[in-house]
Amino acid sequence: MDLGQDRRGVDMGPSALRYARLAGVLEDLGYPVADLGNVETPIPETVEEASGTKHVGAVRAVCERVALRARDMVSGGLFPIFLGGDHSISIGTVSGVAGAAREAGGGRTGVLWVDAHSDFNTPETSPSGNVHGMPLAALTGRGHPDLVRIGGEGASINPEDTALVGLRSVDAEERQLLEEAGVNVYTMKEIDAYGAATVIRRALEDLSHLDRVHLSLDLDVVDPDVAPGVGTPVRGGLTYREAHLMMELANESGVVTSLDVVEVNPILDVRNGTAELAVELVGSLMGRQIINFPR
Repeated sequence: MDLGQDRRGVDMGPSALRYARLAGVLEDLGYPVADLGNVETPIPETVEEASGTKHVGAVRAVCERVALRARDMVSGGLFPIFLGGDHSISIGTVSGVAGAAREAGGGRTGVLWVDAHSDFNTPETSPSGNVHGMPLAALTGRGHPDLVRIGGEGASINPEDTALVGLRSVDAEERQLLEEAGVNVYTMKEIDAYGAATVIRRALEDLSHLDRVHLSLDLDVVDPDVAPGVGTPVRGGLTYREAHLMMELANESGVVTSLDVVEVNPILDVRNGTAELAVELVGSLMGRQIINFPR
């Protein structure tokens, strides 16, 4: 889906990830893989645009379909991996995962949001009106009512059950909203000062009280020199090794139970390198190691 932003191309991200052998990498790690295909999604040219929040009706409809699939997978005991597409898909993925966990008596779901952007705008604060800058706010009960209600009435997750890592592009009013909400925030300044290992461990500790943690990985968290093919590139991001280290430590923690991989844009990429990096990072999250000696 690329309904949530102005720049075209991220709708081809899932195909790029498949072409980069995502299923094969997971199978090499010993996981059985079932590709359930794409959720039906219109292209922007076929969507009637209303004033205000762009394509909000179409985004809502797609995310509701995504939420239903997410509920089914979690209820079936599976580890779902959702391929994007712009980050607005996470309104559907997270609300579905969290809803299924609540229905099963599993309590609250936390979110580890690894991204250059906080995605905490509302229609009132957004400079662009693009939904891909709003999903985390909507999931915590803030923003357009059509987005907040996806997956059920009210907030899907609590702000204190959320940790943002890798931020370096945050709108002024987003800063105030994040502070008021009480979200755990780790910017590139903390990563530069204390190191990627310390920061990801702190973020995981923030979520350690939860039984389920959904990791939402936006590839623009990585520096565009390493990952040029992303929806909204921002200079000064994670290095190749920092990104892998974060995924490796997330794997060691054992808390991640579902995953988004979003904002891969093949139009801006070089020989599918960003999609290949994304697949490598999923491999690290799912247990691929440099060496497997017992410790």
